[in-house]
Amino acid sequence: MDALDVMANLSQAIPYYQPIFSADEHGVIGYEVLGRFQTEAGPVSLGPFFHDDTIPEEFRIEVDDVITKKALDYFLSLPDQTLLIFLNRDANLLMLDRGESFLQLLLAYEAKGLALSRIVLEINEQHFKGDLDQFSHLLTYIRTYGIKVAVDNIAEHSIHLERIGVLSPDILKIDLHELRKTSVHQAYQEIVHSISLLARKIGATLLYEDIETSFQLQYAWRHGGRYYQGYYLAKPAPEVVPRDLLKELLRQECHRFIQQEKKKLETLYQISEQFQQRVAALLGKYKKVSSFNELISLLADELNDVCFRIYVCDEDGFQQSGNMFKRGSRWELQQQYYMKNWSWRPYFLENIIRMRSRRRGILSDLYTDIETGETIRTYSYPIDEHHYLFIDLSYSYLFEHDAHY
Repeated sequence: MDALDVMANLSQAIPYYQPIFSADEHGVIGYEVLGRFQTEAGPVSLGPFFHDDTIPEEFRIEVDDVITKKALDYFLSLPDQTLLIFLNRDANLLMLDRGESFLQLLLAYEAKGLALSRIVLEINEQHFKGDLDQFSHLLTYIRTYGIKVAVDNIAEHSIHLERIGVLSPDILKIDLHELRKTSVHQAYQEIVHSISLLARKIGATLLYEDIETSFQLQYAWRHGGRYYQGYYLAKPAPEVVPRDLLKELLRQECHRFIQQEKKKLETLYQISEQFQQRVAALLGKYKKVSSFNELISLLADELNDVCFRIYVCDEDGFQQSGNMFKRGSRWELQQQYYMKNWSWRPYFLENIIRMRSRRRGILSDLYTDIETGETIRTYSYPIDEHHYLFIDLSYSYLFEHDAHY
């Protein structure tokens, strides 16, 4: 797209609107404003124009303002004056005048009746080249007008999570295009999990975008998404859609997700109960063993069909045995792990307290084993008031029992 053609035909630069749906209302709560340019062949995206650093800054700012004004005029004409309006801005361009021109544009529309609390400033921070602290101060100032801040595409650039913490946005947008690949590495799912934890810590809402399948919608729902956006739900269009366009569909999908999640949780509960009974019986059977190494050696033979590692720790996380580790079809005692400390692991001490107070075992969430790289769960069980048994379950066992996702 030729920049001069765009600048010579600003009347052909128009806004399109992509709906954003909510999990709690099952309706449209707002729209992302996207730039399009009308050609003889039809409208084309202005994304490449806005992302091209070789195009003069003033050109990109002017086109952005033209599209924003047309969009705000349109939203003011609508009967529904509660819809959120997501406006994309280049962080580098925003800092040229410290957001002054952007704010003046919005204030002019506030005078016409637009509530600035409806505006969501959407930025893609990983391309920002300036001082992050100064940019953070600008966003804080912008928020004083009631404007919300969203950060885009954060799952693609997880190394910037600490920067996002500094910016402390109201909304985190996660692009799910990775889930369209035939196989998704466990690391990507760990990144999404980390982002969801970060969102909870800073009080941000998760918005999943680029949803093109029911599977992606379910993934977003399962991983804490409150807002959803993508072609599976609705494509960008020159006009808004009815607020309850997909209400019935989303309710049906949500009901299906809930049923599947309940089934999954029931499966995990049953597995945990089975281990509770099985391990309790085995510990009763071998209560007279002389050492923890002897105990885990005997348990390895008994639990050969379900696990690949067994060890014992005390309440402070110091290992009181070696590891019984299954290599191929043979078990071996790895004595070098004796007195290793695992209290630094997330949730370790919390789970110790839970087991001690409830006198019951715990089945962990899925995670990637550091040494094997395999996706596993750990079943832990209180041997007595001071010692705890840890059994690492193999992926093959989890897969066979539908506990692998």
